[in-house]
Amino acid sequence: MPVQTLAEKVVLQHPQGASVTVLLYGATVISWKSSSIENSEDVKERLFVSSKASLDGSKPVRGGIPVVFPCFGAPERPEHLKLSQHGFARNETWKFDSIVMDNEAGVSARFVLSPNAKIAAVYDYDFELAYVVTLAAHQLSTDLHVHNTNTDKVIDFQALLHTYLAVPANEIGISPLTNLSFYDKTEPKEENRLKIEDRQSVDVRSYTDRVYENAPQHYRVTWNGGEIDIRSKNFKDVVVWNPQQEGTKIGDMEDGGWNKYVCVEPGYVRGYVQLQPDEKWVGQQVITIQK
Repeated sequence: MPVQTLAEKVVLQHPQGASVTVLLYGATVISWKSSSIENSEDVKERLFVSSKASLDGSKPVRGGIPVVFPCFGAPERPEHLKLSQHGFARNETWKFDSIVMDNEAGVSARFVLSPNAKIAAVYDYDFELAYVVTLAAHQLSTDLHVHNTNTDKVIDFQALLHTYLAVPANEIGISPLTNLSFYDKTEPKEENRLKIEDRQSVDVRSYTDRVYENAPQHYRVTWNGGEIDIRSKNFKDVVVWNPQQEGTKIGDMEDGGWNKYVCVEPGYVRGYVQLQPDEKWVGQQVITIQK
């Protein structure tokens, strides 16, 4: 299948019209176009990227699928204190490594990131990250591989795929999240943040920033005329985020942009993965267009 390797990005194309574009900066997926299963000619953009997003490597991309590693949010652990918000993976330039699959099922590209002088100044661990992006006719898979290449150090890390789905935010429902514990980051007081979800279908019609713990790793996002299926592996948590009017405070968010997406973000962010020397870990997200 056609693969374009350009100076700053890689574009994968599927014969049925689907395509995906991966920016080398952050290995950020900045476009995924796919038709619905019911209408193969209706190819549309499935990810939201703000029209004010920086795509020149000057700052993390506002939209698409940024990669969060090795910390989620503000750094808390002593070994992370020199890191910026959400770590360094989303604001380092990755290397396009290879095409790992190209057949009738789809096409996969592999991107890698290893320590450099900039990373070593803030993160005193050896590692290798590999990110495998796989395009099929109606599906996008994103797999994050973490290899602890230290001989004597354990790596404790968090990881998340910060996925911005291009959907009508005020119409969507997300399920099944009923009865899950969640950490409500919109609450000003820490003691009020841990809650239980009682809704059958979760909406984002008000400012929403929730980390659902020990989630089912299979979610449905539905709206009138549309449905997306999300499955994950080894991402035990899921973040649901939409700032609504609070989005006006985000400098690189386009006017009214919060109405055009919902973030459903598989991750391991309540607690830490502990990776022994020479061990490997893989977190996977698979997004499928249902209609």
